[in-house]
Amino acid sequence: MAESRFHFSKDKPFRWGVIGCGSVTEKKSLPAYKLTPGFSVEMVMCRNAEKAEDYARRHHIPKWTTNADEVINNPEIDAIYIATPPDSHKFYALKVAEVGKPCCVEKPMAPNYADSLAIYEAFSSKDIPLFIAYYRRSLPRFLKIKQWLDDGLIGDVRHIHWQKTKPPNEVDLKNKYSWRTDKNIARGGYFDDLASHGLDLFTFLLEEITEANGLATNQLGLYSAFDSVTANWMHKGGITGSGIWNFGTLNRTDKVEILGSEGIIRFAVLDEAPIELENALGHQIMKISHPEHIQEFHVQNIKNHLLGKTVHPSTGKSGLQTNCVMERILNGN
Repeated sequence: MAESRFHFSKDKPFRWGVIGCGSVTEKKSLPAYKLTPGFSVEMVMCRNAEKAEDYARRHHIPKWTTNADEVINNPEIDAIYIATPPDSHKFYALKVAEVGKPCCVEKPMAPNYADSLAIYEAFSSKDIPLFIAYYRRSLPRFLKIKQWLDDGLIGDVRHIHWQKTKPPNEVDLKNKYSWRTDKNIARGGYFDDLASHGLDLFTFLLEEITEANGLATNQLGLYSAFDSVTANWMHKGGITGSGIWNFGTLNRTDKVEILGSEGIIRFAVLDEAPIELENALGHQIMKISHPEHIQEFHVQNIKNHLLGKTVHPSTGKSGLQTNCVMERILNGN
């Protein structure tokens, strides 16, 4: 990497502003920013003043506001973390790009490829760091799986399959509103929110997905978005893939199998299950726990990227590719 233009330390921390204070930030992400040496969180924004004030108080954040522009344009804020629902990502991200600050956007990058492309181009044209919160690329358990693959422990990879199912939750059954199942925000429903994690991870493990198609429908009629999706895809180099995501089944499942010429790897994308390697040498089962704040390593990698030490595994470019795959799967449905 070229020499970094960003310099910060515990004495002069890199100051983050956060737009959005929903559930994802409570434990998964914001504490990771606060606990990373050299980083601080100085300001948070929520459109609801009472919630913004309460959030800032509970998380010991010095300033809060209901106006995102006050965060983005604040000269005492060095970078922005956008943690709002995906339909507003483009609106806020373009403002951040305009003022030239590094940015991390929650996943998925945007509700569609066109909005994701606009975000990517706004940052890349100015050579501003852009990160997407696909934090699984930074988690030790998935890095171990990548090591197994890179070491050829299952031979040549032939196929990957993911089955993700779950029954309707209370919000679904009681027809309560959720942006995750509003077709105007997430056309694929829970597929957009959950499958994006896996498809992005599979690209990280097995290289770029070059072709993808799928079928989607709404079987339950509980909300406006799709609740059942099936897909097929192909990775660079000819590895095939398939997946089913159904959110109206009796049981919850989260099972991935990577089939190779000399073995198989099994794991879960979303559940914290053991990872398994089976080949001629035997059957190995390994439990690698997630950190308390699951974005810890993702945020640490942002720091290392900004310091010029390493390239972050989840950037605007990779996030854009994941949105492209998602859109190909849902197109025509």
